[in-house]
Amino acid sequence: MPRGRAPGYNTQREQILARAADLFARQGYTATSMNQVALACGVSKPSLYHYVRDKYQLLVEIAQDHVARLNTLVAEVQVMPLPPADRVRLLIARFMEVYADAQAAHRVLTEDVKFLEPADQKRVLDAQRQVVAAFAQAIAEARPDLHATPLQKPVTMLLFGMMNWMFTWHQPGGKLTHAQMAPVVADLFFGGLAAVQLPVPQPAPAIKTPQRRRA
Repeated sequence: MPRGRAPGYNTQREQILARAADLFARQGYTATSMNQVALACGVSKPSLYHYVRDKYQLLVEIAQDHVARLNTLVAEVQVMPLPPADRVRLLIARFMEVYADAQAAHRVLTEDVKFLEPADQKRVLDAQRQVVAAFAQAIAEARPDLHATPLQKPVTMLLFGMMNWMFTWHQPGGKLTHAQMAPVVADLFFGGLAAVQLPVPQPAPAIKTPQRRRA
């Protein structure tokens, strides 16, 4: 009988994908070795091969998982009973939330998809196109006059330009969070510079003062 998977297998595998994504994002897919991935994961190289076949499989699954997450998010928002503009704003907010937690995977998807073999690349890019099409449809519902015009796709891609490339300059732990930037992106998209509202400062966590004991 084949051996069953050990408890925690899926959790360990997810951690391996996350560590590999961090390495690919920092130093590039081609410059990263399986030895480095194993070291970053705190496992031996033979143990690493218990979870993935090779470095290429890591790349495929990082890209596929990230796009699948985005498509799931779109599907969730699409079924919500929202006014068209609110739907676009919510899509922006949800995407920014995902990007905040998956910056490495997003960088890999953006920069390393070119290393995928044709069939795998097509599958990932087709899934990306589904995400773009859903945004384009939501934007057309908010601006019906754009539907099926030459501007519908470019306007959609301009929005993605604001969201997708934020990882190149926005540093985690900075003065503004992704959650604070999401309405800025939405305001710029819908109303231009004059419509941008200043982000609401997030309150600092309260610091408890230790009480003195009575003598």
